[in-house]
This record gives sequence, structure tokens and C-alpha cells, in this order.
Amino acid sequence: MKKFDWYIIRNFLSTFFFTISLILLIVIVFDISEKIDDFLRSDVELNKIIFDYYLNFIPYFINLFSPLFIFISVIYFTSKMANNSEIIAILNSGMSFSRLLRPFIISAAFLAIISFVLGNFIIPQNNKERIDFEKKYLRKRKNQRVKNIHLQIKQDQYIYVESYNKAKDIGYKFTLENFHNNILQSKLSANYIQFDTTNNKWNIKDYFIRIYNEKDEKIIKGKNLDTLINLKPIDFSKNTNLVETMDMIELNRFIKQEEIKGTAQIIFHKIEKHKRLANPFSTIILTIIAVSIGSKRRRNGAGVPLSIGLILSFGYILFMQISTTFATNSNLLPVIAVWIPNIIFTIIALILIKLAPK
Repeated sequence: MKKFDWYIIRNFLSTFFFTISLILLIVIVFDISEKIDDFLRSDVELNKIIFDYYLNFIPYFINLFSPLFIFISVIYFTSKMANNSEIIAILNSGMSFSRLLRPFIISAAFLAIISFVLGNFIIPQNNKERIDFEKKYLRKRKNQRVKNIHLQIKQDQYIYVESYNKAKDIGYKFTLENFHNNILQSKLSANYIQFDTTNNKWNIKDYFIRIYNEKDEKIIKGKNLDTLINLKPIDFSKNTNLVETMDMIELNRFIKQEEIKGTAQIIFHKIEKHKRLANPFSTIILTIIAVSIGSKRRRNGAGVPLSIGLILSFGYILFMQISTTFATNSNLLPVIAVWIPNIIFTIIALILIKLAPK
């Protein structure tokens, strides 16, 4: 590491933190102006607004938009160096463009590691408090009923609920089917089920069980049955924010459980998992693109490279939205959907490195 490397790293990081801090202040001001009525109506204390909401909101926002602002910061800083003839002097001294990239990549890798740790271990814990705050003070009451729920809760075990009341934890027109070698072994039908929070069991009301044998059929009726099944009230909630509160280990375990149950939300959980890996990696790719664009001296100053940078950054976001939409509405695998933008922009980065001034 030479003075040149420390000069690049210091300016890279200082420009990024200054940019993200400035944008963050603007976002907080707009967010306060938007939610001030909710804060006043809920009569929430000031210390809760600061510590339970905004201190948990800040890391979430920084990590969400850090690749974009790293990209813009690097273009601005590199364009400034190019217009001051620093890039020309560095290359004329015999330094290769790949050597020029080294301190930028080191800085981007440092920020990518921070982003990975934040996104997978720290922010999920912060999100628990932030989402709890939003549910309690900010969000309006949502529809408390979900209908026509089909779930696989174990291998060869399926349930159906015609309607579920999330406020009362009651499911109406409940069916539980057990299969073996694709042959129906038993079927339980009930008027309704209710979750007992004290004993963590389901109370089945007015049930009717058919047990199928090779020779005959057995029927069992009853008014009340307490049972343990691999089902929780949260399984009936179509809340994609749930995975935002899980760290990497919890998320992987949760996805395995949801794959067995066959929930409709599994695709969103997998997308969230792969985004936590792809976003830090995108930091390095976008940094290389930014250096390649900004290292060429232009008469119009930093305006042109900044414009190009904004177009490419919004193009990256657009690619991400399109690919994840394909994953949620077609058979495109989540891992491919999330990594397609990184693959495309890696190719763009390699092309721009070849076209960069040497």
C-alpha cells in the first residue's frame, strides 16, 4: 500500500459517506414530514421515534442504497481527478489501469463486507424493532381474513382452510389429509379450528375423520380435539416482511421449512436470500464501471460521466425489478433472477475496462 493507494481510499470513502449522509438527512426530513400526522395521532414518545424507528431505519436505508451511492460517489471523485489531470499524470508515470483500479476495488470490497454483515446479521435485528414500530404506530389496519389456503405442512400431509381470521386465530372449514405412496390414508374435516396460545396447540371443533383401509372405512366423529400439527398462525399471514427480521442462519432454516409446506411466499423468501449475497457483490462491479467511465477527461467536467452513471444505475435497478418480476410470475429461478443484473453489468465492466484510457 503506497501513498497513492491511501489517497484513493481516503477520498473514495469520505466522498461516499458524505454523499450518503447528505441524502439520508434529506430522506429523514421528507419521512418526518410525511409521518408527522401519524406520530401526533398515535401520541408516540420522541425517544421511541428516534431510537425505535429512525436509528433502526438508518442502517436499513444505507445498506439498501449503498451500491447506487457508491457508484455515483466513485464517478464524481474519479471525474474530478481526471479533470484535474491526475489520472493522466498517474497513467503517464507508467502505472497500468489495472493497478489504478486496485485501491478502488479494495475500498469497494471493504464496503461490500460491511454491507454483507449488516444485511445478514445486524439489520434483521433492527428490522424487528422498526417493523414493530410501524405496525403499532404507522400502518393502518389491514384485512384480517385470508381465504382458500392450501399448504403442505409435512411430507405427505396437506391442509386446506376456506377462511382464516388472523385477529382471532380461527380457521373455518378445515381439512387435514394424510397420504402414503400417493394414496389417501385419512382425512380430517372440521367446522373450524382455533389456536390455543397457552398450550401452543390447535383446538379442532366439530370434526369428522375418515380412515381408509384396504377392506373398509373407519369413521370417527367428535366435538372437540386438541392436537399438535406442524402449523403456526404466522403460516396464514401473507407477510413478506417476516424474512427481513431473520439473519442468514434463520432465513436458510425458514426457507427449508417453507419448502416442505409449499407456501406461496417461498419465492419472495428465496429472492430476499439471494439479494443479500448479490447486493454486496454489485458494489465491486459498479465501482469498476464508475472508474472506467470517470477516468476519461472531458471538457464538460463531471456532468457527462454523472449523467451516464445515473442512466446505468437506474438501468441496474430496472434489470433487477424485471428479473425478480419474472421470478415471481414465471418459472425463472430466484438465484438466476437476482444475479442476472450482476452478470450483465460484469460484462459491461469488462468492456469498459478495455475502452478506458490507458
